[in-house]
Amino acid sequence: MASSLPTRALAGAVVLGVVVAAGVVGSPSGTLSTLEVVADDPYLFGLVVAGLYLVRPLLAWPTTPLAVVVGYGYGITLGVPVALVGVVFTVIPVFLAVRWVTDGATTFGSGPLGTTLELTGEAVTRYYETTGPVRGVTVSRLAPIPSDVSTAAAAASGVRLRHLVVGTAVGELPWTVAGVVVGASAATIATAGLGELGVALTVACLFAAAILLAGPAYRLARGRLVRPQSG
Repeated sequence: MASSLPTRALAGAVVLGVVVAAGVVGSPSGTLSTLEVVADDPYLFGLVVAGLYLVRPLLAWPTTPLAVVVGYGYGITLGVPVALVGVVFTVIPVFLAVRWVTDGATTFGSGPLGTTLELTGEAVTRYYETTGPVRGVTVSRLAPIPSDVSTAAAAASGVRLRHLVVGTAVGELPWTVAGVVVGASAATIATAGLGELGVALTVACLFAAAILLAGPAYRLARGRLVRPQSG
Protein backbone atom coordinates (compact mmCIF):
# COMPACT_ATOMS: atom_id res chain seq x y z
CA MET A 1 0.00 0.00 0.00
CA ALA A 2 1.42 3.37 -1.00
CA SER A 3 2.36 5.64 1.86
CA SER A 4 1.21 9.24 1.96
CA LEU A 5 3.42 12.24 2.54
CA PRO A 6 4.72 11.81 6.11
CA THR A 7 3.55 14.07 8.89
CA ARG A 8 7.03 15.53 9.23
CA ALA A 9 6.47 17.12 5.81
CA LEU A 10 4.02 19.46 7.53
CA ALA A 11 6.77 20.49 9.90
CA GLY A 12 9.00 21.03 6.89
CA ALA A 13 6.39 23.26 5.29
CA VAL A 14 6.14 25.35 8.44
CA VAL A 15 9.91 25.70 8.61
CA LEU A 16 9.99 26.67 4.94
CA GLY A 17 7.45 29.42 5.59
CA VAL A 18 9.53 30.77 8.44
CA VAL A 19 12.65 30.68 6.26
CA VAL A 20 10.98 32.59 3.46
CA ALA A 21 9.65 35.20 5.88
CA ALA A 22 13.10 35.58 7.44
CA GLY A 23 14.63 35.99 4.02
CA VAL A 24 12.24 38.82 3.22
CA VAL A 25 12.73 40.59 6.53
CA GLY A 26 16.49 40.06 6.85
CA SER A 27 17.69 41.00 3.39
CA PRO A 28 21.42 40.55 2.73
CA SER A 29 21.93 44.17 1.67
CA GLY A 30 21.54 45.50 5.18
CA THR A 31 23.43 42.70 6.90
CA LEU A 32 26.37 42.28 4.55
CA SER A 33 27.15 45.98 4.32
CA THR A 34 28.34 45.91 7.93
CA LEU A 35 31.21 43.60 6.91
CA GLU A 36 33.23 46.57 5.72
CA VAL A 37 34.03 47.24 9.37
CA VAL A 38 35.89 43.92 9.76
CA ALA A 39 37.22 43.56 6.19
CA ASP A 40 40.71 44.68 7.24
CA ASP A 41 41.06 41.74 9.64
CA PRO A 42 41.25 38.58 7.47
CA TYR A 43 40.68 36.19 10.36
CA LEU A 44 37.70 38.03 11.82
CA PHE A 45 36.36 38.58 8.33
CA GLY A 46 36.67 34.85 7.63
CA LEU A 47 34.75 33.96 10.78
CA VAL A 48 31.95 36.35 9.90
CA VAL A 49 31.76 35.06 6.32
CA ALA A 50 31.68 31.47 7.57
CA GLY A 51 28.81 32.42 9.86
CA LEU A 52 26.94 33.98 6.95
CA TYR A 53 27.31 30.83 4.89
CA LEU A 54 26.01 28.82 7.85
CA VAL A 55 22.85 30.90 8.23
CA ARG A 56 22.26 31.45 4.50
CA PRO A 57 19.92 28.44 4.12
CA LEU A 58 17.87 29.61 7.11
CA LEU A 59 17.45 33.08 5.60
CA ALA A 60 16.96 31.87 2.01
CA TRP A 61 19.61 34.27 0.72
CA PRO A 62 21.00 33.87 -2.80
CA THR A 63 24.60 32.71 -3.03
CA THR A 64 25.98 35.34 -5.43
CA PRO A 65 25.93 38.25 -2.92
CA LEU A 66 28.06 36.16 -0.58
CA ALA A 67 30.58 35.59 -3.39
CA VAL A 68 30.69 39.37 -3.88
CA VAL A 69 31.47 39.81 -0.19
CA VAL A 70 34.18 37.15 -0.30
CA GLY A 71 35.76 38.85 -3.31
CA TYR A 72 35.74 42.18 -1.52
CA GLY A 73 37.57 40.76 1.47
CA TYR A 74 39.94 38.24 -0.12
CA GLY A 75 40.37 39.27 -3.76
CA ILE A 76 40.13 36.97 -6.76
CA THR A 77 42.90 34.42 -6.18
CA LEU A 78 41.81 33.38 -2.69
CA GLY A 79 38.22 34.50 -3.02
CA VAL A 80 37.17 32.10 -5.79
CA PRO A 81 38.02 28.84 -3.96
CA VAL A 82 36.71 30.19 -0.66
CA ALA A 83 33.40 31.26 -2.19
CA LEU A 84 33.02 28.04 -4.19
CA VAL A 85 33.60 25.88 -1.10
CA GLY A 86 31.12 28.08 0.74
CA VAL A 87 28.46 27.59 -1.94
CA VAL A 88 28.89 23.82 -1.96
CA PHE A 89 28.84 23.65 1.83
CA THR A 90 25.75 25.81 2.17
CA VAL A 91 23.54 23.69 -0.11
CA ILE A 92 24.17 20.48 1.84
CA PRO A 93 21.87 21.30 4.81
CA VAL A 94 19.03 22.13 2.41
CA PHE A 95 19.62 18.87 0.53
CA LEU A 96 19.62 16.78 3.70
CA ALA A 97 16.53 18.54 5.09
CA VAL A 98 14.50 17.97 1.93
CA ARG A 99 15.69 14.37 1.71
CA TRP A 100 14.54 13.83 5.30
CA VAL A 101 11.14 15.42 4.67
CA THR A 102 10.44 13.44 1.48
CA ASP A 103 11.93 10.12 2.62
CA GLY A 104 9.40 7.32 2.13
CA ALA A 105 6.75 9.50 0.53
CA THR A 106 5.21 7.93 -2.56
CA THR A 107 1.96 9.89 -2.75
CA PHE A 108 1.05 13.43 -1.78
CA GLY A 109 -2.58 13.02 -0.91
CA SER A 110 -5.67 13.97 -2.88
CA GLY A 111 -6.84 17.28 -4.21
CA PRO A 112 -5.29 19.83 -6.58
CA LEU A 113 -2.22 20.41 -4.40
CA GLY A 114 -1.42 16.73 -4.12
CA THR A 115 -1.88 16.23 -7.86
CA THR A 116 0.34 19.20 -8.65
CA LEU A 117 3.08 17.96 -6.32
CA GLU A 118 2.98 14.48 -7.83
CA LEU A 119 3.12 15.78 -11.42
CA THR A 120 5.97 18.13 -10.54
CA GLY A 121 7.87 15.35 -8.81
CA GLU A 122 7.43 13.02 -11.78
CA ALA A 123 8.62 15.69 -14.22
CA VAL A 124 11.72 16.48 -12.17
CA THR A 125 12.51 12.79 -11.74
CA ARG A 126 12.27 12.24 -15.51
CA TYR A 127 14.54 15.23 -16.01
CA TYR A 128 17.28 13.71 -13.86
CA GLU A 129 16.78 10.27 -15.39
CA THR A 130 17.24 11.77 -18.86
CA THR A 131 20.18 14.05 -18.17
CA GLY A 132 21.97 12.06 -15.48
CA PRO A 133 22.45 13.39 -11.93
CA VAL A 134 25.68 15.37 -12.34
CA ARG A 135 24.69 16.92 -15.66
CA GLY A 136 21.20 17.65 -14.33
CA VAL A 137 22.49 19.44 -11.24
CA THR A 138 25.07 21.35 -13.29
CA VAL A 139 22.40 22.65 -15.68
CA SER A 140 20.13 23.64 -12.79
CA ARG A 141 23.00 25.65 -11.27
CA LEU A 142 23.84 27.35 -14.55
CA ALA A 143 20.23 28.42 -15.01
CA PRO A 144 19.30 31.64 -13.16
CA ILE A 145 16.93 29.98 -10.71
CA PRO A 146 17.14 30.09 -6.91
CA SER A 147 19.84 27.78 -5.61
CA ASP A 148 17.66 26.26 -2.92
CA VAL A 149 14.94 25.40 -5.44
CA SER A 150 17.30 23.30 -7.55
CA THR A 151 18.76 21.74 -4.41
CA ALA A 152 15.31 20.74 -3.18
CA ALA A 153 14.40 19.31 -6.58
CA ALA A 154 17.57 17.23 -6.67
CA ALA A 155 17.01 15.92 -3.15
CA ALA A 156 13.39 14.99 -3.81
CA SER A 157 14.40 13.18 -7.02
CA GLY A 158 16.87 10.86 -5.32
CA VAL A 159 20.07 12.51 -6.54
CA ARG A 160 22.98 11.37 -4.39
CA LEU A 161 24.91 13.82 -2.27
CA ARG A 162 28.20 13.30 -4.14
CA HIS A 163 26.48 14.06 -7.45
CA LEU A 164 24.97 17.20 -5.95
CA VAL A 165 28.38 18.37 -4.74
CA VAL A 166 30.09 17.82 -8.10
CA GLY A 167 27.25 19.36 -10.12
CA THR A 168 27.03 22.34 -7.79
CA ALA A 169 30.76 23.03 -7.97
CA VAL A 170 30.74 22.95 -11.78
CA GLY A 171 27.50 24.83 -12.33
CA GLU A 172 28.09 27.51 -9.72
CA LEU A 173 31.66 28.20 -10.86
CA PRO A 174 30.86 30.95 -13.41
CA TRP A 175 28.45 32.70 -11.02
CA THR A 176 30.96 32.45 -8.19
CA VAL A 177 33.85 33.80 -10.28
CA ALA A 178 31.70 36.69 -11.49
CA GLY A 179 30.59 37.55 -7.97
CA VAL A 180 34.14 37.43 -6.61
CA VAL A 181 35.45 39.59 -9.48
CA VAL A 182 32.73 42.19 -8.87
CA GLY A 183 33.47 42.21 -5.15
CA ALA A 184 37.23 42.43 -5.64
CA SER A 185 36.88 45.45 -7.92
CA ALA A 186 34.38 47.31 -5.72
CA ALA A 187 35.32 50.21 -3.49
CA THR A 188 32.58 49.26 -1.02
CA ILE A 189 30.57 46.11 -0.45
CA ALA A 190 27.53 46.07 -2.72
CA THR A 191 24.94 43.29 -2.78
CA ALA A 192 22.52 44.58 -5.41
CA GLY A 193 23.79 42.09 -8.00
CA LEU A 194 26.31 41.74 -10.79
CA GLY A 195 25.20 44.85 -12.68
CA GLU A 196 25.80 44.81 -16.44
CA LEU A 197 27.92 41.69 -16.07
CA GLY A 198 24.85 39.82 -14.83
CA VAL A 199 23.01 40.05 -18.15
CA ALA A 200 25.94 38.78 -20.21
CA LEU A 201 26.65 36.02 -17.69
CA THR A 202 23.02 34.92 -17.68
CA VAL A 203 23.02 34.61 -21.47
CA ALA A 204 26.33 32.71 -21.44
CA CYS A 205 25.16 30.31 -18.72
CA LEU A 206 21.87 29.65 -20.50
CA PHE A 207 23.80 28.90 -23.68
CA ALA A 208 26.07 26.49 -21.80
CA ALA A 209 23.02 24.84 -20.21
CA ALA A 210 21.44 24.41 -23.64
CA ILE A 211 24.61 22.73 -24.94
CA LEU A 212 24.64 20.33 -21.99
CA LEU A 213 20.99 19.46 -22.56
CA ALA A 214 21.33 19.03 -26.33
CA GLY A 215 22.65 15.46 -26.13
CA PRO A 216 20.05 14.08 -23.67
CA ALA A 217 17.25 15.92 -25.50
CA TYR A 218 18.33 14.42 -28.82
CA ARG A 219 18.51 10.90 -27.39
CA LEU A 220 15.08 11.31 -25.76
CA ALA A 221 13.50 12.60 -28.98
CA ARG A 222 15.18 9.88 -31.06
CA GLY A 223 13.97 7.18 -28.67
CA ARG A 224 10.39 8.40 -28.91
CA LEU A 225 10.56 8.39 -32.72
CA VAL A 226 12.13 4.95 -32.99
CA ARG A 227 9.98 3.18 -30.36
CA PRO A 228 6.65 3.14 -32.29
CA GLN A 229 8.39 1.71 -35.38
CA SER A 230 9.87 -1.21 -33.43
CA GLY A 231 6.54 -2.24 -31.87
